[in-house]
Amino acid sequence: MDQSTRRSFLVSAATATAAPLILGAENKSGSARPVTGQGAWKYEMIHDWGELPAGIKYGNTHGVVEDSQGRIYVHHTVHNTSESHDTIVVFDDKGKFVKSWGKDFKGGAHGLHIRKEGSTEYLYLCDTKRALVVKTTLDGQEVLTIGYPDQAKEYEPGADGKKKRYSPTNLAVAPNGDIYVGDGYGSSFINQYDAKGKYIRTFGGKGTAAGQLDCPHGITVDTRTKEPVLTVADRGNKRLQHFSLDGRHKSFTQAEKLTAPCHFSAHKGKFVIPDLDASVAVIDEKNNLVATLGRAGDAKEARALRTKERSTFVPGQFICPHGACFDHKGNIYVVEWVEVGRVTKLQKV
Repeated sequence: MDQSTRRSFLVSAATATAAPLILGAENKSGSARPVTGQGAWKYEMIHDWGELPAGIKYGNTHGVVEDSQGRIYVHHTVHNTSESHDTIVVFDDKGKFVKSWGKDFKGGAHGLHIRKEGSTEYLYLCDTKRALVVKTTLDGQEVLTIGYPDQAKEYEPGADGKKKRYSPTNLAVAPNGDIYVGDGYGSSFINQYDAKGKYIRTFGGKGTAAGQLDCPHGITVDTRTKEPVLTVADRGNKRLQHFSLDGRHKSFTQAEKLTAPCHFSAHKGKFVIPDLDASVAVIDEKNNLVATLGRAGDAKEARALRTKERSTFVPGQFICPHGACFDHKGNIYVVEWVEVGRVTKLQKV
């Protein structure tokens, strides 16, 4: 791919041509916002958080992270009615629009990871449409691209000459810089690379047995234990699966009410896990479920809303949580797999 076509271009708040749509002020009735959870896990739900410029219309909102300055980055596929094709939208901690970029990811914007390396922060983005993993600066300057895993024997063409399907959904980075890519929408392998993108190994693959995966949709390096553990949201198998950093199966976690885990974000020893079946889970250091937030009464009925208009969404209930992150204060941002996009801030009560 020509380097110039992969460049991301910035659109600053100052150049927005229309007044922003101010969202999340209160629910439709004008009453107090809904509250979810209990005790230490009690939150006010601020739906449609953020001042989205009129020129940008969300597509499916797939990923969300916070940088060291408290800014929130949302990765979305872009709605077909959107004037702007930027897929990364950045807000300050108050929800004010800061900038946007990332036209090249339109239609394929999916996983989003942030990591500080030395004094510089980088974003890692998964593109399911172009089948790429791209590392960029916070302004969208590309510094590394990883494409199809041609070096892996697991991806060698079959007798018919066809390549195996590859569509990376999310990634994790180990303390030594190794990159682990989950081929969630492809062949259900995990592909490992060093910090410079050099191929190391492949493990996993489609199945239900220990070490096998079915849609490794999300992935994280868990550093809460003495030895780091690679934890995978094995979504098709309705479980979490834990591996050593060299790809050996270690154990499973099948938490109650965690049926379609999508990804992870860590804060003070806890993980928040968006669950596509209409809820958000929090697990503790022993991977026990400690909170279920925003659960819809019927996940099937909730999912039916994902292609509907925003006016049909039920306040206080999630539809299809796809990405989530803690901020530095312990609040949680949730983005959902809905055609018009949805960003909800869970603000600690």
